[in-house]
Amino acid sequence: MKRIHPLAPLAAALCALALSPAALAQHAGHSAAATATQAPAAKLVRLELHTNIVDGKMVYVDAKGRVNPDIQAQVGDTVEITLSSGEGAEHDFVVDELKVASPKFNAETGPQRLRFQLTQPGEFNYYCSIPGHRQIGMQGLIKVTGQASAAAPAAPAAPDPALALYTPAPVPQRSADPTAVSVVADPAKVPPAIGPRAPQVQKLRMETVELAGKLDDGTSFTYWTFDRQVPGPMLRARVGDTIELTLANDKSSKAIHSIDLHAVTGGHGGGEHTQVAPGQEKTITFKALNSGLFVYHCATPLVPQHIAAGMYGMILIEPEEGLSKVDREYYVMQADMYTHRPIGAKVHQEPDLDKMANELPDYYVFNGAVGALTKTHKLQAKVGETVRIYFGVGGPNKVSSFHVIGEIFDKVYSEAALNTVKTNVQTTLVAPGGATIVELKVQHPGSYLLVDHALSRTGKGAVGVLEVTGEGEPGVYKPSKL
Repeated sequence: MKRIHPLAPLAAALCALALSPAALAQHAGHSAAATATQAPAAKLVRLELHTNIVDGKMVYVDAKGRVNPDIQAQVGDTVEITLSSGEGAEHDFVVDELKVASPKFNAETGPQRLRFQLTQPGEFNYYCSIPGHRQIGMQGLIKVTGQASAAAPAAPAAPDPALALYTPAPVPQRSADPTAVSVVADPAKVPPAIGPRAPQVQKLRMETVELAGKLDDGTSFTYWTFDRQVPGPMLRARVGDTIELTLANDKSSKAIHSIDLHAVTGGHGGGEHTQVAPGQEKTITFKALNSGLFVYHCATPLVPQHIAAGMYGMILIEPEEGLSKVDREYYVMQADMYTHRPIGAKVHQEPDLDKMANELPDYYVFNGAVGALTKTHKLQAKVGETVRIYFGVGGPNKVSSFHVIGEIFDKVYSEAALNTVKTNVQTTLVAPGGATIVELKVQHPGSYLLVDHALSRTGKGAVGVLEVTGEGEPGVYKPSKL
């Protein structure tokens, strides 16, 4: 008789059970049920975020007043965020890793709703993609717990309009804006000389305005300006004066703006305390401690973007005794501009921040636009007159080699320091954010060209004209007769 092991019947039964398709299916069902029981139920996570300025930073704030709050959720949850602009400027909400982005929102659009589902665990950065806003504080974290989904859900046939997928779009080409206006500052609009007098209190008011301006014939650009002109108005005071400066931001602006005056000691030149939201205004008071010609500009991130859009100007602080008298004074500033289309394109030019970061300008301009000092305004003088030019470079990036073709500077106040005078200068260097003062006595009639002697830049807009009339002084210059 064959002997059977006592455990053989049990082993056979287990083997049969293991090989049974029905048993396998039943076992899989039990496992799936167990897993489903363990996985947390998906939920809808709702929150409200509004933007604001807190401790000098631009931030998101939730309903409990928390700044850039961590957003806690689980895989499978749907997040719904209502976004609004607390200070009125334009913002958005972007999460690159999740391919999510909200529509732009500001005071005019009102609140925007963003809705998206979480399919993977991890920590993801959310931020505002408006240039400069992330750098000044608009970023936080979305923290997602749980296990990654087996597969991402299929895209719905008719997507929820609140579900915004982030795909960087090419910059659309727009026709030149037919409503564009001239933003060119008249170089002859120089405040009158102050001369010797006791210190005074000056009250000044400036407004930042965003508007479509004429960059060239058939070309427009959205300028950001001080008082609707480029450069902003020339300011003038004397050492010892106290200046109370109010900066207002037009209610239609999409950005916050500010002012940093290189003549100011303290408070980032005023930039720390003049971050002004659309429709608001702020005031600073400062004492003019140092004489010279100083640049001012917007100091709101992304600072070079604000400058390249036109937000720069100059303030002259006269010494106690004033400046020597001259016949004519002019106000000229150079800047470099960065656009998506090349110079000459008959379009509405959009700013190109990549070119700006790489310092590859498309335009070099005097007083804000191509032709500003050749067609819109020319500098004028008569033979025998002494002309003083207050010249500065807004930048944001490029040095100027300032030169007047056919003339020699009789005096140059190097780097606009009034105690440093050079004579008989042909070309003078001016750094971005720097200035100079030049004087020349004109002795012969003609059209004298103001240029940056990096002469390729004349073809990109950096040229002006000083038109001199009258009878030439004998022996100074005589062309040969044909």
